Amino acid sequence: MAPLIACLWVFAAVCVAVWVLSVVTREYSWVDRIWSVVPVVYVWIFAGAAGFDDPRLTLMAVVVTLWGARLTFNFSRKGGYARGGEDYRWAVLRARMSPARFQLFNVFFITIYQNVILLLITMPAFLAFQNQSTPFGWLDAVLLLLFLAFLVGETVADQQQWDFHAWKRAESDAGRDPHPRFLTTGLFRFARHPNFFFEQAQWWVFFFVGAVSAGTVLSWTVAGAVLLTTLFIGSTVFTESITLSKYPEYADYKKTTSALVPWFPRRRKAEVVTS
Repeated sequence: MAPLIACLWVFAAVCVAVWVLSVVTREYSWVDRIWSVVPVVYVWIFAGAAGFDDPRLTLMAVVVTLWGARLTFNFSRKGGYARGGEDYRWAVLRARMSPARFQLFNVFFITIYQNVILLLITMPAFLAFQNQSTPFGWLDAVLLLLFLAFLVGETVADQQQWDFHAWKRAESDAGRDPHPRFLTTGLFRFARHPNFFFEQAQWWVFFFVGAVSAGTVLSWTVAGAVLLTTLFIGSTVFTESITLSKYPEYADYKKTTSALVPWFPRRRKAEVVTS
């Protein structure tokens, strides 16, 4: 239990730190700023507690470190660590809530709930720590390779989104009206949020790696992946409501394109009738 207790101490310290910083700076994206770092710390705590001798735990720590490095890079280049780098959705939500209600939201959802998720998604490493006697096998290798494949998918999706917004800024700076106004090509032709899909998929795979060590998928450690998926579903609905208010044509994109799971675009009813 020693590594789990160490993780709980890190969890408590991070919660206090991000809440205090949010109150002092009046910016509420401090959890976003540590999102790619804290899970890496948790998993390496378990790998270290095993003496770095367990191949499954060490490789779990390595792939999560790669996940964290990619996410940190992408968040940094978008200005997430700079002053004023707050998530635009919090400003929208503040406008819809009273100050008191938003501060309660800040404590219980932004600070505590999201940090609980960050802790729980790494708990398959705790399961692997408890089951070090289970030898590393071919199924572990396949799952870890699948994790890396999803990591590549998310990297590609984020780069496509980055390139699109760079083009969009260039068009606006040149005095032209960008069209289309949101990304619908590349991986975004098959899903409105492919990066969200790949992010969640990685942590579901991570859960299954822990399950392999235990010899069963009936484990409480699935809670992390479930709560992360729930968070992304709510975030997607909220984000799309903002996008739709800015771009009415987004409604047509929603009718033809899967939300999260990449799939072939659906044909609009008018196209089916006339074809």
